[in-house]
Amino acid sequence: MTMPTPFPGQKNPHDKVAFDRHELGAIMGLYGKMVAAGEWRDYGMSFLKDVAVFSVFRRTAENPMYRIEKRPSLRNRQGMYCIIAMDGHILRRGHDLRKVLRVLERKLIRSVEQ
Repeated sequence: MTMPTPFPGQKNPHDKVAFDRHELGAIMGLYGKMVAAGEWRDYGMSFLKDVAVFSVFRRTAENPMYRIEKRPSLRNRQGMYCIIAMDGHILRRGHDLRKVLRVLERKLIRSVEQ
């Protein structure tokens, strides 16, 4: 049995927000650098109805150190990408994922210099 075709303009209730290939490429590029530096060790992804989340962990059993979120509903406001720290503070928000990820790349530079 096939699913009924939704009316034009109507969203499918099974649709979920996800990162596209270019977004995942940028995120995984940063993730690889941080793993090589010994800062990050694991990640998890969640694709929900209104948000896609890439969570970064130092250890698997812990709470995520950072969450990289994509919320298309905020596209015309603050920007659909944001980085949220473990304590819930928003580190950066914007329209361009690569620019938003720079806040975490700066942490990589600090950890290498120490």
